[in-house]
Amino acid sequence: MLVINQKLKFMKKIKIIHILNSVGGVDVSLRLILENCNSEEFENIIIHGKHDTKSVYINKNGKPLKEYKLPIQREISIFRDLKAIYNTIKILKLEKPNIIHAHSAKGGVIARTASIFYKIKVLHTPQAYSYLSSPKGFKRIVFLGIEKAFKGFSSILVASSTSELNRGLFEVGYKKQNTELFNNSINPITINSEDKISSQIPKKYICSVGRPSFQKNIEMMIKVIKELKKMIPEIHLVLLGVGEYSPNKNKVEELIIKYKLKDNVTLIPWIAREKIFQIISKSELYISTARYEGLPYSIIEALALGKACIVTNCDGNRDLVKNAINGYVVEENEIKSMANRIFELYNDNKKRKKFELNSFDSFNLNYNIEKNIVNIETIYKKYSN
Repeated sequence: MLVINQKLKFMKKIKIIHILNSVGGVDVSLRLILENCNSEEFENIIIHGKHDTKSVYINKNGKPLKEYKLPIQREISIFRDLKAIYNTIKILKLEKPNIIHAHSAKGGVIARTASIFYKIKVLHTPQAYSYLSSPKGFKRIVFLGIEKAFKGFSSILVASSTSELNRGLFEVGYKKQNTELFNNSINPITINSEDKISSQIPKKYICSVGRPSFQKNIEMMIKVIKELKKMIPEIHLVLLGVGEYSPNKNKVEELIIKYKLKDNVTLIPWIAREKIFQIISKSELYISTARYEGLPYSIIEALALGKACIVTNCDGNRDLVKNAINGYVVEENEIKSMANRIFELYNDNKKRKKFELNSFDSFNLNYNIEKNIVNIETIYKKYSN
């Protein structure tokens, strides 16, 4: 072992530059990779937005990593985007990395444009393709066209789920040899049983994590609660993550008032992840009404906490939840169908407990980063030559 460690010490590290707009699941994904990646073999540098995350990035040993902050943001801005690309090229020439790992649509555009001027292989993880934000029409055509154009720019797709991989192959048009799969994964979760949750939350409730937005379709969730109230008058939904980047928050609040659900819904802003885990762990079950996902961390966390899940049939959700195994999958906007499935598991303790055990087994087998980190490390080594 001593000999191996000494060899690693003198080996030249593989230098990776990560490029992203560091918010939400994209930020969580990168942090989990960085904090589990072998710091003896890999040197990680991060390029992200000036106004996104305020928390420093650390490696496996807890040491801060080098960061560059550029004008990178979710919205399209020709001036800011060109400035970010120009500065990225300068950083690449200075740092001379072996590969780039671009995260999200914006990270992908900046990295692959920069690679025209600084020849380097770009690994791209969309974390849900941007064209999925528009079900049809001109915007979808444009965003899909951008992905199709950029796939040829020294680009390797590193999909976060099987559904995302299939879209890359059959819609974006990647060749199979230019694709890889690395499932989003997390560390096992430990709950402090002595921690108490807010007194505003009742003892029995269902929960979800998701900002009110087109993607998360929280309006459907509120309509499901309206339907459920007819069957379970005391039903209560705890919705977490209602804070920044919540464009549909007002709509959701209006629906809660319209359907007289103020006593049936609790909205909670962004709080520490440990507190989120505490609330999920004490819930009866987890639900999602998303229209599209990459591979959602909130559901992976629910699996890790051994929760049965009832979700809509979209990318990411259907990868994690297997119908009648660890939950149920229903079609988008099937309000009564989802309400009936929630009613069934809410009242059937035996079936719910069976699903809960299957959820935990699924997490441990497929989404435990302590087991899966070697997969992304192998991908980095493969394309760094």
